Amino acid sequence: MLRSHRCYCVLCLALGLTLALAFFLLAPPPASAQPPKKGPVSFINDVAPIFKENCFACHDAKKRKGKLDLTTYEGLRKGGSRELDLVTPGKPDESLILDMLNATDKGRMPPPETGDALPKAKIAVIEQWIKEGARLDNGLTPKADLLRELRVRWVPPVPAPAYPHAVPITALAFTPDGKKVVAGGNHELTVWNVADGKLDKRVRTRAERAYAMLFLPDGKLAVAGGRPGQEGDVRIYNLDAAPAKTEVGVTILDGVNDKNVLVKHLLESDDSILCLDASADGKKLVCGGCDRLVNVFDLSGGYANAKLEQTIENHADWVFGVALAPDRQHLLTGSRDKTAKVWDLKTKESVLTFPAHQNTVYAVAVAKDGKTGFSAGEDNQLRQWNTSGEARQLRAMAHSKAVLRMTHNPKQPLLASCSSDQTVRIWNEQSGSAVRTLSGHTDWIYSVAFSADGTLVAAGAHNGEVRVWKVADGTLVKAFNATPGYAATAEAPKK
Repeated sequence: MLRSHRCYCVLCLALGLTLALAFFLLAPPPASAQPPKKGPVSFINDVAPIFKENCFACHDAKKRKGKLDLTTYEGLRKGGSRELDLVTPGKPDESLILDMLNATDKGRMPPPETGDALPKAKIAVIEQWIKEGARLDNGLTPKADLLRELRVRWVPPVPAPAYPHAVPITALAFTPDGKKVVAGGNHELTVWNVADGKLDKRVRTRAERAYAMLFLPDGKLAVAGGRPGQEGDVRIYNLDAAPAKTEVGVTILDGVNDKNVLVKHLLESDDSILCLDASADGKKLVCGGCDRLVNVFDLSGGYANAKLEQTIENHADWVFGVALAPDRQHLLTGSRDKTAKVWDLKTKESVLTFPAHQNTVYAVAVAKDGKTGFSAGEDNQLRQWNTSGEARQLRAMAHSKAVLRMTHNPKQPLLASCSSDQTVRIWNEQSGSAVRTLSGHTDWIYSVAFSADGTLVAAGAHNGEVRVWKVADGTLVKAFNATPGYAATAEAPKK
């Protein structure tokens, strides 16, 4: 079910049938491949993007439907289960792939049940490439991974000076001093003053969307994100680096090319990274995402010497939440496979599974003593359970709709959760009692964060609005729209 909101990029609900999965994927429609205006057709620049947009979903190295893998030139030439070369160089009329693309019966590719036929303009590109000899570009080998080759050739766009539509705030964090809020934008991070809601800084990023972020003890910012269905990453930024330039009083940083800003490119994957956590000392970092994997990094030797300790495949579907236990030995995870789990990092084995949600689990957290865990999800519940033994549920705390994120207060035994019911709720993690409900948002709330001193809580919504409250009494400190250049009304704090 799709919502009718207009946004800077189209809200992609590839997460399944559940409404709250809109929380994560916001991708623009893929660019259409067009016949080149001059020169010969390039396989990697002209043909491979067509396969990626229309064929890789069924014919990649993992699924290999019909035993056909189109993610390499070699796979294309081998064909699938028929073991017939799909391409006859120089002879389009004898090339099986063109017969399949132009078919009008059930043998058409892409299959009729999956949608429309490939546009004639795209078929013409492939036909011209075959006519010219179906050559592989210089520098590529037949076994080269086309996903990776396309990724390294892609250049992220420069963010628009002003957005035409509000940008959904899928991740945010307070700066260590609590005076600013960092929000995810479109191919950028934006930094806003809490006191007046004004834009202070813009940081260009390769990732289209940030899905999780946190400040490490040294003040560097770790961000997980990506381009849905195309790539994912975890990168570490220095937001205090010297600016590349200033525009209308706003500092501009280049987090793509400036090594003083982009401190470390920690992880690269084939799809978005959705969640992130780090130990209190910043020496261990974990992340998870659409590839179902959880990666654990050792940062104790510094960012330049960061090491991948282990890769965990303990879920059957996307990983939406990760949380390191205080002992740094146990890890909680939550997934679209409807479970929360505990993993022992030392023995490298699964300790227990908590199945009570019976629906997608979007977020996990662990109590400061490590004895109980919290998980929240599509069932509208935030559940507390034992992290050892039989994972017995201790209590459930409810929103009226899906719970999309939750976070610990760093100074008090409090949890904050946000929901598609447009509220933020603060809970006493020891008793499970509701401390207060923070209202005012008019759209789904995708992100929530406490300041480092625990006195403020902020939340970001689908319509771009960020609201900041005092934890002590729920007083609104500031409300503003975290979309650069977007004209939107913001409520003033109550005196």
